[in-house]
Amino acid sequence: MPFRISMLRRVLQLAVGLLLFGLSLSLMLRAAVGVPPWDVFTQGLVNVFGLPFGVFTVIISVALLLLWIPLRQRPGIGTVANALLVGPFIELGLWLFPSPDELWVRVVYFAVGLVLNGFATGLYVGARFGPGPRDGLMTGLHRVTGRPIWMVRTGIEAVVLAIGWMLGGNVGVGTLAFALLIGPLVGFFMPKLLVPGGPLPTPTVEDDPTGPRAR
Repeated sequence: MPFRISMLRRVLQLAVGLLLFGLSLSLMLRAAVGVPPWDVFTQGLVNVFGLPFGVFTVIISVALLLLWIPLRQRPGIGTVANALLVGPFIELGLWLFPSPDELWVRVVYFAVGLVLNGFATGLYVGARFGPGPRDGLMTGLHRVTGRPIWMVRTGIEAVVLAIGWMLGGNVGVGTLAFALLIGPLVGFFMPKLLVPGGPLPTPTVEDDPTGPRAR
């Protein structure tokens, strides 16, 4: 593939992937049947401090990038774009998608959001522009501590989930569904969306059974 075409594809994948990732999270938020652990944490902060969800998403991402410094992690273009754009795209989705009342509509919202999240992650990570702030924290701690990726990731998400739940974040069946299904979904989409080139900037599905994610 010619360099210019390959770079154009990567940039488009990055942009579309981040947009769809933000929209997928807004769908799961509107479903109100439980959200991913990091978003439970963000909801908890929203409940306490009252700032918009997307604003806190950006604040958390920037704070995590600061934690990369002692871990000697190097951000890529995609890392910075993720930190700055996912939050506004979430707010866009919250503006676009109304809050449904019927349970079956909420379930559809969540199901569509979950599948879209897996697809968007495949797009974003497959563009090879660097891991998201949360994945970079995970890989940095993995390198420093020597613990397996799955153990580090589980530990991080358990901590943010517990804090978010105590602060009033929405923990529900959707939280469990996300934990069980996001890995297989990313594992399905990733090979189909990966831009040919060097090694992945995040752990592979084989390294981490729950799969790489854009955040």
